Amino acid sequence: MCQVIRRRWPTGRIYLIVDNFSPHLRAEVRSWCADNNIELVFLPTNASWLNWIEAEFAALRHFALNGTDHRSHTEQGEAIGAYIRWRDQQAQPKTTFAPNSKISSPDWQTKRDNRVNVPG
Repeated sequence: MCQVIRRRWPTGRIYLIVDNFSPHLRAEVRSWCADNNIELVFLPTNASWLNWIEAEFAALRHFALNGTDHRSHTEQGEAIGAYIRWRDQQAQPKTTFAPNSKISSPDWQTKRDNRVNVPG
C-alpha cells in the first residue's frame, strides 16, 4: 500500500497514520518508508476508536451484513459493493474530529511531550 501511495504522490513527505498492527512495525516496512520519505505515525496502543477505518468497518457491518442471509458470496459481495458506493457518494471530509485535542494544534509536532507511543 505504501508503494501505491508513493506512486500516486511521487514528491514531498507523506505522513501515514497507522495502528500498531504487526506488519506496520516490521523493519523492512519502516526502512522502505524512511528511504521513500514516508513517515509512519502510530496511533496509541488500545485506541482503536482513533482509527477512522474502524468506524467505517462497523458501519459496513451494520448496513450490509448484520441481519442478512446472503445466498452466495457473490450476493454478499454485491451488498458490500452497494453500501460502499452509497457511502462514497455521501462522503464528507472529516474536519471536526477532536477539535480541542492537543494533537489538533499546528505546533503539536514540535511538542515532544504531547507525542504518545511513537516507536523509536
